[in-house]
Amino acid sequence: MTEARSETACDWTVTGMDCGSCATKIKDAVSRLPGVSGVEVAIMSERLRLTLDEARTGRDRIEKTVRALGYEITPRAATAKKEFVLPGEIDSREGHGPGPNANAAVTRDESGHGSPGHVHDDPADRGKRWYQTGKGKHVIFTAVLLAAAWAVELVAPQTGRWAFIAACLIGAAPIAQRALAALRMGQPFTMESLMTVAAIGALFIGAAEEAALVVFLFAVGEVLEGVAAGKARDGIRALANLVPKTAQLVTGEATREVPAASLMVGQTVLVRPGDRIPADGEIADGTSGVDESPVTGESVPRTRGPGDSVFAGSINTEAALRVRVTKGPADNTIARIIRLVEEAEEARAPTERFIDRFSRWYMPAIVAVAALVVVVPPLAFDQPWDSWIYRGLALLLIGCPCALVISVPASIASAMSTGARRGMLMKGGAVIEAAAKVSRIAFDKTGTLTHGRPKVTDLVTFGTTTQAELLAVAAGVETGSSHPLAIAILKEAKEAGVAALPSRDAKALMGRGVVATVGDAPAWVASPRYATENGGLDGLGMRQAAVFEDAGKTAVAVFREKTPLGLIAVRDEPRADAPEAVRQLKAMGITPVMLTGDNPRTAAAIAGGLGIEFQADMMPQDKLKTIKDMSDHGGVMMIGDGINDAPALKQASVGVAMGSGTDVALETADAAILRDRVTDIPATIRLSRGAMATIRQNVTIALGLKAVFLVTSVLGLTGLWIAILADTGATVLVTLNALRLLRFNPEREV
Repeated sequence: MTEARSETACDWTVTGMDCGSCATKIKDAVSRLPGVSGVEVAIMSERLRLTLDEARTGRDRIEKTVRALGYEITPRAATAKKEFVLPGEIDSREGHGPGPNANAAVTRDESGHGSPGHVHDDPADRGKRWYQTGKGKHVIFTAVLLAAAWAVELVAPQTGRWAFIAACLIGAAPIAQRALAALRMGQPFTMESLMTVAAIGALFIGAAEEAALVVFLFAVGEVLEGVAAGKARDGIRALANLVPKTAQLVTGEATREVPAASLMVGQTVLVRPGDRIPADGEIADGTSGVDESPVTGESVPRTRGPGDSVFAGSINTEAALRVRVTKGPADNTIARIIRLVEEAEEARAPTERFIDRFSRWYMPAIVAVAALVVVVPPLAFDQPWDSWIYRGLALLLIGCPCALVISVPASIASAMSTGARRGMLMKGGAVIEAAAKVSRIAFDKTGTLTHGRPKVTDLVTFGTTTQAELLAVAAGVETGSSHPLAIAILKEAKEAGVAALPSRDAKALMGRGVVATVGDAPAWVASPRYATENGGLDGLGMRQAAVFEDAGKTAVAVFREKTPLGLIAVRDEPRADAPEAVRQLKAMGITPVMLTGDNPRTAAAIAGGLGIEFQADMMPQDKLKTIKDMSDHGGVMMIGDGINDAPALKQASVGVAMGSGTDVALETADAAILRDRVTDIPATIRLSRGAMATIRQNVTIALGLKAVFLVTSVLGLTGLWIAILADTGATVLVTLNALRLLRFNPEREV
C-alpha cells in the first residue's frame, strides 16, 4: 500500500536574477531535489513557486540550494483570506522588482547562462546606489586590484606579472566559488564556469594582465545587467504602488484609518480631495472630479456622482466622496491588472520558446567549437599552442546566450507595462506576438462600437394594452438582468413611475430574448423575428418594427402566449471615437467587420455610419463559426463585452474585452481595454508591432555580435577583454533597447 504524501505549495521571492537564464539555473537545481515538483521561476516578478513534499526535502534545503547559486531567497507572506498581496505590502527599492510579499507570475523554462558567479544582490542592498551594493563593491574592489597591479608594473616591472596574477585570482575567487557550486549541482555550462576557465587559462599562457582586466570587465557587466533588469521591473512596481496602504473607513458618524487590505464588500470609505481611492466601489454620496489616469491613462478627470463606479487607485480631485466598496482587495482593478501582467510570463511568445530551445544547445556547441580551436590547429597543422589556446579561451567568453535569452522577456515586460499605464492589458508574450500579426478585426456592436447604454425611444401598444401595462410586464421579465436592453427598459419603467410586475423563473433565450413567469403566466421580451414565429407579433407589428430598425433603433416585442402586447424601441449611439478607430485600422492594412445579433436594418445603420462591413442576426455559434472562417485567412482579433461573446473571444487569435464588459468576457479574453475607447484597439496593435520590432532588433543585436566576435576571435583579431565586452555589452544593449518601449506612444500614428 502506497504511503500518502503530504505536498505543500511553497512560494519565495528570489532577488538577484539579472538575465533570463538565471531562472533556469534555479529551476534546474531545485528540480533535482527529492520531493520537489511543479517548479516555476519568474525573473521579472522575482518569484519561485513549487510543490514540496516536506517529509523528503525541507524548505531550508530549498533556500540553501538557491543561496549556494548566489541569490537571496525570502519566503513570501501568505494569508488564508486573500490570494493577492496589496501593493502597500510590496517592498519598494531601487533596481529590483517586487519584494517578498509581491504577487508574481508563473514562468517558463529559460535556457542560457547561469548566475552562480554573479555577485547577486543582498536584501540589505535594496534602495542603495550601485556603488553601495554588493555587486558595486565587487566592481570597485576589482578596479582597485587592477589599478594596483598597473602601479606595481610601473614601479617594479619585474614583479608586475605577479601583481596581475594576484589581482586576477582574488577578483575571480567569488566567480569560481559559484561556478563550483553550479558544477556540484550538475550544471557545468555556466558563464561563471567559462569565465573561470578562461581566466585560469589566460594565466597559464602568460596573459595575466588581460586575465585581470577580463575579471574587472565581467564585474562591470554584472552591475550594468542588474541596473537594466531593475529598470525592466519598474513598470510592475509602479502599478503596485497605485493603491494606498490605508483607507478612511466610515463607521456611523465617525471615520477611522484601517489598512486598505482589510476592506470588505459593502463597507463605506471616505475619500478626501487629493486622496487615492482605496478600492473599487460605487459613490454613495458626493460629486467630484475623479482622475482615472493612473489606472486607465485617461488624462482628463471625469465628474462622478452618486451611483457611479470608481476604480481603486484613481485620484479624487475636488470634493469629499463616500464610496461603497464593491470589490475586495484581491479583485479590484489594480489587483487584476497586476495579476494579468505577472501571469503574462506564463504565456510565452513562440519566438521566446524558440530562443529557449536554441539556447539549450548554443553554449555546449560553443564549448565544443572552442575545444576544437584549441586542439586541431596545433595537432593537425603544427600551429603554436599558446596562440590557439588564447583564441579558444576568447571563444568561451562569447559562449553565453544571456543577451539572446533576455531580449524577449525584457521587451515583453516593457510593452506590457506601457500598455497597462494606458489601460491596455495583454496577457503575455503570445498575445503580443499574435496581435502584431492580426489582419482582420471582428467587432461586436453593443457595448463595443456603441456605448452599450441604449435608451428607450418609442413605446407602441397593441389592442387594449396601455403603455404602463406594457412597461410593467417588460420590466417584470427583465428584472435582475444586466443586459443593456434590460437596463434600458427597467430605467424607463422607473422614470415613468411604473412598478415591475412580480416575476420568477426567468430564462435567457440565447440571442433571442428572455422569458419569465409574470403573474401566473409566461411573458416574453424578444426579437421581432422570434415573436412572429411564436405568435407574439403580427404583420402590422413587423412593419412597425421595420420602421424602427430602418432608423437605426433596436425593436423588441413584448407578448404573452399568442397575445402581442406591444413594441419597445431603443437606440444605442455609436461611440464618438469609433469612426476614427475604423479609419486608423484601415490605414494599418487591417480589415474591420461588425458581428451583431441585432437585426440587419439596425446593423446597417450603425455600420454605414462607420464605413465597415457587417453581419447581423448572429447567434453566439454563428459568431464562433465566422471567427473560425476568418482565421483561415490570417490572424483575427475579436472585440466584445458580453457573455455571448465569450466563445468567439476564445476562438480568435486575440480576444479583446472592453473594460466595461462582463467578468466572463474579461476572464476569457486575451486582452482588455479599460478606457472603453475604440481607438485603443489600433493603439494595442501598434504597441504589439513595436514590441515585435524591438524583439527582432534585439535578436539581431545578440546573434550579430556573437557571430562577429566568434569569427574575429578564431582569426585572432580580438582578444579576451573584447570577448567579455561582447557578452555583457550585448546583454546591456538589448535590455536598454527593450526599455525604449517604456516611452513608446502607441496612440501616435506612424
